[in-house]
Amino acid sequence: MKNPTRHLVLILGDQLDDASSALTGFDVERDALWMAEVVEESTHVISSKQRTTVFLSAMRHFAAHMSDQGRRVIYSELDAEDNSGTLAGELTKAIQLHRPEKLVMTAPGEWRVLQDLRRVAREHQITLDIRDDTHFFSTVRDFAQHAEGRKQLRLEFFYRELRQRTGILMEGKQPLGGQWNFDAENRASFGKKGPPALPKPSRFEPDDITQKVMHLVNRKMADHPGSVAEFGWPVTRAQALQALSEFIAHRLPSFGLYQDAMWEGEVWLYHSHLSSALNLKLLNPREVVAAATEALHQGHAPLPAVEGFIRQILGWREYVRGIYWTHMPDYVELNQMQASEALPGFFWTGHTEMACLRDAIHQTLTHGYAHHIQRLMVTGLYALLLGVKPQEVHAWYLGVYVDAVEWVELPNTLGMSQFADGGLMASKPYVASGKYIDRMSNHCKGCRYDPAQATGDKACPITTLYWDYLIRHADTLAKNPRMTMQLKNLSRLSQDSRRAITEQAQLHRQP
Repeated sequence: MKNPTRHLVLILGDQLDDASSALTGFDVERDALWMAEVVEESTHVISSKQRTTVFLSAMRHFAAHMSDQGRRVIYSELDAEDNSGTLAGELTKAIQLHRPEKLVMTAPGEWRVLQDLRRVAREHQITLDIRDDTHFFSTVRDFAQHAEGRKQLRLEFFYRELRQRTGILMEGKQPLGGQWNFDAENRASFGKKGPPALPKPSRFEPDDITQKVMHLVNRKMADHPGSVAEFGWPVTRAQALQALSEFIAHRLPSFGLYQDAMWEGEVWLYHSHLSSALNLKLLNPREVVAAATEALHQGHAPLPAVEGFIRQILGWREYVRGIYWTHMPDYVELNQMQASEALPGFFWTGHTEMACLRDAIHQTLTHGYAHHIQRLMVTGLYALLLGVKPQEVHAWYLGVYVDAVEWVELPNTLGMSQFADGGLMASKPYVASGKYIDRMSNHCKGCRYDPAQATGDKACPITTLYWDYLIRHADTLAKNPRMTMQLKNLSRLSQDSRRAITEQAQLHRQP
């Protein structure tokens, strides 16, 4: 006689962690894992083929790994005839069939999913035990305590707290090297010669499981953006560990120096490409930080590079999670700058004469990836200056990138990139003219537009829209002390120049 199910342990697509809190106390005789592939998770925002493939392949590999460990796995495949298409629907069926005494899960990474699963538990009058996500260095409660009573929230102060609490890159109570961050040393461009030659990062040949997922995605989601032709992301823990090892060996030493640099046709450069593995929980941030710290102690990588990398994990990643969970569900609707333009159609094709945007978008659609400066200071900058409704920008970012989970993507997009929260997350809107892109890349050299010109046939749309943004929002931006210099430059423009810029910007916005 089959044993009754005690705990149905819910494992979501971004919780593929052997050490998950949901698995604590798992009884192989009485408990079962529940995992579900559902089309809703690829259609509530239109998910790219690369992103969906990463999630489904990693889920199937993890389910096989759990089965190999002797754990019972209840798994819903996307193309099963009776698949309801939603997490709520699949969980309802599992509850009705297996009659568990309790549901157990690690806290999910998305507000919408949490509400759906809570609703199912209420409807079936079954306890839902939601456990802390121990994958992180801090809890949401830690962040809420940090935020309480503060007039402003800033990454730097939360990051320092976590450094002091963990002892990471610390000498007693002081930061290693005598300063908390090395931003000033980490902003180099490649210069005219371009990036030095370096080994290509790990790209993993799709195995049978991944190939089946790729065929499934191509069949079921043929009209979704992007392609899986170049798929090579880590989808197992072993692959993720290999990717980490190769980043530490080949890219970390120059990561800090070149983390903001771009170059035409160069996808990977000095970045880690570990964010999808981290967000799927195939890697633990503690082991990633430990590997970077060990490279510093062994003299393999300099402090500015190591600190810059660790700040993204120990600082930024923890900070945006705190912002998300302490400000949802209202955060997703914020639009402080009253932006209302539609997302341009070329964001789905890459068909644009703007070289920087063309390169970043083609890369995104091909690999499901772009590094943080391409996101913040190319695609994000253009959308901000154009005045795209931030919710449309959010949906695009959440859908196209393989590392996109809402807890990390939404604050980065609405807060950091689009300034839609009015400064809750970032101290200023990240606005710049085409000259910034010219300084940090070679995109402008082969572009038909001139980043130095704001008006005329060769005017760079980013430069035009930069000045137009300052003109349109001057009164609001005047309240921000970090915008003083940019507004002072604006004040030097004549009224005729301002009118010409406004007219050029309006012309650019026309379909």
